[in-house]
Amino acid sequence: MGVIGWIVVAVIIGGLYLWYATIVTRRNRVGEALAGVDVQLQQRHDLIPNLLTIAKRFMEHERGLLDEITALRARAASATDPAAKFAAEGQLDIGLGKLFAVAEAYPDLKSDGPMIEAQRGLSEVETNISAARRFYNSAVGDLRNATQIFPGTLLAGLAGASTPPPFYEAPDASRAAVDASKYL
Repeated sequence: MGVIGWIVVAVIIGGLYLWYATIVTRRNRVGEALAGVDVQLQQRHDLIPNLLTIAKRFMEHERGLLDEITALRARAASATDPAAKFAAEGQLDIGLGKLFAVAEAYPDLKSDGPMIEAQRGLSEVETNISAARRFYNSAVGDLRNATQIFPGTLLAGLAGASTPPPFYEAPDASRAAVDASKYL
């Protein structure tokens, strides 16, 4: 094999290595993004008990809803698989939407300072969760592109990315508007 042959082989090996490194980098970025989502979700999980404690003072008739949110929080906090975690968090989103819809029926609760502060804090965390989910979905999209475009299909298994993680998708129920009249 001549010099040109060795140069071609070196270029091909170098290109494959760069693609492999790209896949590994993007796989790690997905892990980082997922950890960022987890941090924001943990902040929400930490706020929920305070929110429920405040709401319990005013909403004794709504104990079932408060218990449901507590159970949803526990299920979301214990989920480990990303798909299961996203599904549980989606259900928790729906439960919190119901809580705030019901809270509108309690004038004393709506004007209670700690409840207002808890709602503001939760709103801020929800905004951060939304941004973290967008970053995660972007990282997953980049990884999928790198592993599904040739030669990434050949290198994905070597780079530990043979099965791409799922995108975060909001459950269908959370896309529908909350009908507050159901809870009044």
